[in-house]
Amino acid sequence: MLRFLSTLIVLLVLALAAAGGALFWHVNSPLVLKSDPVEFHIAPGSGLRAAAREIATAGVGIEPWVLVILGRGLGVDTAIKAGSYEVTSGITPLDLLRKLTQGDVTQTDITFVEGMTFRQMRDRLDAHADVRHDSKGLPDQEILRLLGAGEATAEGLFFPDTYLFAKQSRDFDVLARAYRAMQKHLAREWEGRASGLPYANAYQALTMASIVEKETGRDQDRAMIAAVFINRLRQGMLLQTDPSVIYGMGAKFDGNLRKRDLLADGPYNTYTRTGLPPTPIAMPGLASLQAALHPAQSEALYFVARGDGSSQFSRTLDEHNQAVNRYQKGGKR
Repeated sequence: MLRFLSTLIVLLVLALAAAGGALFWHVNSPLVLKSDPVEFHIAPGSGLRAAAREIATAGVGIEPWVLVILGRGLGVDTAIKAGSYEVTSGITPLDLLRKLTQGDVTQTDITFVEGMTFRQMRDRLDAHADVRHDSKGLPDQEILRLLGAGEATAEGLFFPDTYLFAKQSRDFDVLARAYRAMQKHLAREWEGRASGLPYANAYQALTMASIVEKETGRDQDRAMIAAVFINRLRQGMLLQTDPSVIYGMGAKFDGNLRKRDLLADGPYNTYTRTGLPPTPIAMPGLASLQAALHPAQSEALYFVARGDGSSQFSRTLDEHNQAVNRYQKGGKR
C-alpha cells in the first residue's frame, strides 16, 4: 500500500510538471495571426473577457478562455487598459497580456500648422482616419462649450503643433490638448510681456500674434512686423493688413484681393476700421506670440515685401513709397 501511494505521488508530480511545462510552452509560443499586423481596439470599461473576445475576433489565434485564465493566474485580469493595439508575428500569449496591461497602444499623430484657421484645423481632424470624429458637424460654439472654454469664438485658441495620441482617440481629446497648450503659452508670454504695449488684455495680444503670423515671410522679420502694427495702434492709424480683410471675406475670397474688397467695410476690414480685428484670424505659433509681446524697438510704420520673403521697413510714408517703387509696384502698406 505504501509503495502504491509513493508511486501515485510520483505520477502526480510528474503529471503536474508535464502540465506546467506544457503551460509554459503554450504561453511562450508565438500565436498564429490572420494577418501581419493585426489591429484591434479595446473599448473603455472592457474587462479581460470582453477584450479577449475582441482580440480573437480581430484575427489573433488564441482562445479567449486561455487569455482569461492566464490573466487571472497572474493577477492582472482587472488591469486591462483601453486603446488601439497592434500585434505582429512572434507575439506570445504572455507578450499579448503584458501589452494589454501596460497600455502599449499604437500611436498616431496629427500636425496643425502655424497660420491655419480653425476651419482648416477641423477639416484636418475630420479627415484623419485614426480619430473618433465626435465633434464632426457640431457648431464651433458647441465645441467650445464642451471643452469648457469661455471664449465666444474658436479662432486662434488652439496651439499649432504635432500631437501624438493613441489611435481611435476622441477628436475632443486632441482639441482639448491644443486648447490647453495655447492657454499655457499665452499666459506665460503675457506674464512676461514688454511694458507699454497697447493691448487691453491677452486676447488682443493673441489677435495681434495671428496677424504677425499671417504677415511674416521670414522668421527674422516677426519682431519688426509686430513693431509696425503696434506703432500703428499707438498712433490710431489703420492697420491695413490684407490677411484680416481676406479672413473677413471667408468663402467669398477667390484668391485675388481687389480694391473694392479693401473699400467694403466690415469688422475685419482694417483698411476701413481702426484698431485690431474683433478676433484672431488664424492660429499663431510661439514665435509670433513672442513677437507680439516683445516687439522690436523701432519707429517703423510701414513695410513692403522685397520679393524674396523678407520685408523692407520704413519710418515715413515717403520712404515707404520709395520702397514700394523699388520692390513692389502697387504695394499697399
